[in-house]
Amino acid sequence: MKSKSTLFLFFKTFLALALFTTSLIPQAWALDSFKIEDIRVEGLQRVEPGTVFATIPFRVGDTYTEEKGTQAIRSLFGLGLFKDLRIDIKESVVTIAIEERPIIANLDFVGAKEFDKDALRKSLREVGLAEGRPFDKSLADKAEQELKRQYINKSLYGAEVITTITPIERNRVNLTFSVTEGDVAKIKEMRIVGAQTFSESTLLGQLDLSTPTWLSWYTKSDRYSQAKLNADIEVLKSYYQSRGFLEFKVNSTQVAISPNKQKITITLNVSEGERFVVSGVKLEGYFLGRDDEFKALIAVKPGEPYNINQVTQTIKAFTDFYGNFGYAFARVEPRPEIDRQTNRVVIVLQGDPSRRVYVRKINISGNAKTRDEIVRREFRQMESAWYDGYRIKLSKDRLKRLGFFKEVEVDTKEIPGVPDQVDLAVTLTEKPTGSLQLGAGYSTAEKVFLTFGIQQDNVFGTGNFVGTQISTSKYNQIFQINTTDPYVTEDGVSRSLNYYHRSTIPYVDQGGNYRLITDGVGIRYGVPFAELDTVFLGTAAEQTQIKPGSNIPAAYLDFAERFGYTTVSVPMTVGWARDNRDSLLTPNSGYFMRLNSEVGALGDTRYTRTGGQFQQYIPITKQYTFAFNTELDLGEGLQGRPFPVFKNYTSGGLGSVRGFTAGTLGPRDVTGLSVGGPKKFTVNTELLAPMPGAGNDKSLRLYAFFDMGNVYGETEKMDFSLLRSSVGVGLSWISPMGPLRLAIANPERYFPGDRMQKIQFQIGTSF
Repeated sequence: MKSKSTLFLFFKTFLALALFTTSLIPQAWALDSFKIEDIRVEGLQRVEPGTVFATIPFRVGDTYTEEKGTQAIRSLFGLGLFKDLRIDIKESVVTIAIEERPIIANLDFVGAKEFDKDALRKSLREVGLAEGRPFDKSLADKAEQELKRQYINKSLYGAEVITTITPIERNRVNLTFSVTEGDVAKIKEMRIVGAQTFSESTLLGQLDLSTPTWLSWYTKSDRYSQAKLNADIEVLKSYYQSRGFLEFKVNSTQVAISPNKQKITITLNVSEGERFVVSGVKLEGYFLGRDDEFKALIAVKPGEPYNINQVTQTIKAFTDFYGNFGYAFARVEPRPEIDRQTNRVVIVLQGDPSRRVYVRKINISGNAKTRDEIVRREFRQMESAWYDGYRIKLSKDRLKRLGFFKEVEVDTKEIPGVPDQVDLAVTLTEKPTGSLQLGAGYSTAEKVFLTFGIQQDNVFGTGNFVGTQISTSKYNQIFQINTTDPYVTEDGVSRSLNYYHRSTIPYVDQGGNYRLITDGVGIRYGVPFAELDTVFLGTAAEQTQIKPGSNIPAAYLDFAERFGYTTVSVPMTVGWARDNRDSLLTPNSGYFMRLNSEVGALGDTRYTRTGGQFQQYIPITKQYTFAFNTELDLGEGLQGRPFPVFKNYTSGGLGSVRGFTAGTLGPRDVTGLSVGGPKKFTVNTELLAPMPGAGNDKSLRLYAFFDMGNVYGETEKMDFSLLRSSVGVGLSWISPMGPLRLAIANPERYFPGDRMQKIQFQIGTSF
């Protein structure tokens, strides 16, 4: 027992001594604080010493402590400029030894064909890897993953990326990403499982993704991406929920890829649920004491199947109406009250206007070319004024109609700590506003002929328009230049200046060397009377010379003998236009209207010309659009003088009655030539449809058309039994070179002597 007690006492004493010794170790190794006499930095190559001195938490004369040393190391590493560093202490001198990270001298991509190299450099810059920045191996690994992600988004699942790091002089490296792109993975099969009411082919036709078609090389609809699939799922939901299936849902989505990463199979498992009919709509919440006005905005129709599009339209109309009174953060929540016994539903709309706010600032970004004031002058929402949803939407629409921007986004930003104010963030995506226009045609005399035009809609970002048109045809030589300042006054009055020179032989089939030469200058003002309505006022001075020669039309000789071979006219014009089409290039809805009148009351001619046009675009479905256009133009001589023959309207060809040679319809003189006339009537109808295999892409569409029209003489009645007509098909393509339009027409109603031209096209290109 005694030996055990002695052993226990010895162990206890040893343990206490060990603990005491351990407690002394930090004091033995701890660095004593001292006054710094000097600070030295070693190993710098590119980084300025001042960067290091500004980062460390001590200076000469300060007291150095171990905590300050640790903080200095942490701060210097935080700069991201150094690979390694340490702090040495010797006789009150602090030495900071640094090993800098190498700098990326050059980024290169080998084998990358799917992407432009500048686009790849931009994507890598977003993950921190760029020329001139410090190199980090972890960033290179992240860059590889980013490149692979970019290729996966293009359905190149087999793409491989290998990074090669090549050190060069002055502690720099070159990075080379060697890419093996492989083949594009294409959708082999798409299935929708669980659909009973609608056929699988009908549902698949609503989606943008598809199995390969003959146009997949253009639409790329057979390339899978998660974003496209998510969008298609929403389209599928909308399709069902707009037809009464309130509880439709996609239960699961399977995307399977083949072992060789070339074929993809997509399966959507859906449940349709029951079909419901709307029995009523109720309002709950606060509607600003304007319940009747809100009820007038309800698009949901009781007695019809539930339609999510009508509900969404109603919610948007409600929030927009709230916004008109300054309630930028209004919320409208739809709540269905379902009666499952009768499959009927009551839609309850819960309204909460939240708070009323002012607009503090309007911040504009993305207008690298267009000047800031050009954007701001289109805004109808003012800074320091009540938030007005209608004026904001109007401002957005006005910016879109400028034609300078691909996208216009206006977001409302809350201001922290200021609940009654917001900022508007206007994000613009500019597009090329210059265009090069080429026109082509064919006639038996001139064969293929070309016209050339160039214009810039936004010169130097000023919003001004400048355009020229040149034709060097043997028989039709035209030079024209015009410019428009859309804001010659602060109120938005526009001014257009125009100069033109035309030297033409109107009827080339008879040959001859006579000419009609016209020189003129003009000025026109556009006065906005409403957001969509503009009135135009203008005048011009022009000189027209009939230069005689062989085979000159008798109508020209008759006019020249009565009023001279050279005439001076001073036409004055007034007009009105309204345009609310949803797009200038690919309109799907809306209309365009214009009225104009021209009076020649001074000079050698006396006449009047009045015209009108109406266009309407009606969406039939998501893919099909019906278009209608009609024009009526009337001219008359004044003060006993005939209507000037060189002011005659002409018809035939693209823009009027397709299938007939341009400018050949209408009255003929004694020689049998069409000379046009002062009365013109045209009707065009089109049914626009997607190109088979192009899905819902509206940039490439087919159309079927029916045209009808004619031109009449001054003493003739507008006899509709003399109208020419044609039917045909055509192609409309917003190509990379610009809009292209091709028509193949078959004249249905024609008369002896009419000249046919069954194929016509024109194309423009942007730069």
